Amino acid sequence: MKQTSQHFTQNVKAALADPTLKIALNRTTGLLQRRRAQVIEEFAEYGAARAAAEKIKDHTLDNLGHYLEQFEANAAAAGATVHWARTPKEATDIVADICKAEGARTATRVKSMLGEEIGIPEALARAGVERIETDLAEHIIQLAEDPPSHIVMPAMHKTHEQVADLFREKHKVPSNSDEIAALVESARRELRPKFLDADVGISGANFLIADTGSIVTVTNEGNAELTVTPPKTHIVTVGIEKIVPSMEHCAVFLRLLSRAAIGAEITQYTTFYNGPKRTGDADGPENMHIVLVDNHRTEMLSDFLRPMLRCIRCGACMNHCPVYAAVGGHAYGAVYPGPMGSVLTPAMAGLKNSKDLPNACTLNGRCKEVCPVNIPLTDMLRSLRARQFDGKLVTPVTRSALVVWGWLVRRPGLYHLSTALAVLAMRIWSMNRGRIRRFPMAGGWTGSRDLPQPGRGTFMQQYGRRKQK
Repeated sequence: MKQTSQHFTQNVKAALADPTLKIALNRTTGLLQRRRAQVIEEFAEYGAARAAAEKIKDHTLDNLGHYLEQFEANAAAAGATVHWARTPKEATDIVADICKAEGARTATRVKSMLGEEIGIPEALARAGVERIETDLAEHIIQLAEDPPSHIVMPAMHKTHEQVADLFREKHKVPSNSDEIAALVESARRELRPKFLDADVGISGANFLIADTGSIVTVTNEGNAELTVTPPKTHIVTVGIEKIVPSMEHCAVFLRLLSRAAIGAEITQYTTFYNGPKRTGDADGPENMHIVLVDNHRTEMLSDFLRPMLRCIRCGACMNHCPVYAAVGGHAYGAVYPGPMGSVLTPAMAGLKNSKDLPNACTLNGRCKEVCPVNIPLTDMLRSLRARQFDGKLVTPVTRSALVVWGWLVRRPGLYHLSTALAVLAMRIWSMNRGRIRRFPMAGGWTGSRDLPQPGRGTFMQQYGRRKQK
């Protein structure tokens, strides 16, 4: 089945029926949550850094045109060629044209979600350029012919046992061991010669620094450095919202990004690129092209989704999302999964083409709580749901149910009576079993899991009893 946002419900059912996926997700999300909690607890300035990052992003977005023009001038002064692309097609056409002009046969590529967003893999294939993914996780999913399932750990859906089987099938000199260190060594043997022979290196950028024209990459494997340094030409594709005014401002985000993403104080490699190789430099590309991509970002600037442009792509929201932890990234059927994807995908692909995603949320608020730039994800998801309702993009049954619910909540006495009767009915229904396997109008839940027996009385009744104590 093709995984697209329009098939979210079918994708979810398939994901919930996959026990191996659940093992992979539990291993990784649990570990990332514990690591993040520890490093945040040890970072006394976290609250101040978070507030500063939000302020910097909002200021930059208020003056986006100014900082982008400043970046373009300084990048050009450093020897880079800056291109502007409104759409994914414009961006990939620019990349393909550069590859053709260089006579490129092979291109190494650093993991980049912007590259996935605009379709770099498909564009290289159409241009007849062999794509070599240099990030370990991207290498895994390239061999498996899978899309990424997470924006930081694209192979999160794979167990290391599955990876071992894959490497034994695909690598020229595979390892016989399932140990992670042996798998890394197997990938190194496979990829290292390709790093050195590539004609073009393609990367994204975690940040753009306006007052120096620098691009910044943040990785743990050093694959960015090996990807863009040996080839003759370095191509950068990056969203326009990644701009920050100065190195001082960038440092604020560097202190937050790794802590939020992988639970580490800083990554192994944080590299600043200032144009191509200069006279006297020992290494580096001879040419550097930077493609600045819009793809609906300027539309978001004047919309209620504007705070989403603060996003630094750390993935913390999905690491803490109970829905993502249950179904994984592929179920969302889009480049960006999880809570941030449920906002970004409607913005980029249209609400009509991704109408299930804003509803793939319990509105528990954990995503906003852990976001290092304080994006109000749940507020935006509620607003998207309201737009769906106003635009008549919900089913007649859903629309009728919401109309009835709205009528009830405007009559508190009747609403409290109705909820009390519903809780009582559920308690009676589950009296002999302690759990509810089936219940009228609850098939969306009980189709994949049991409902626990509710407590005595509604939330408001229980709250009232506690207040009286």
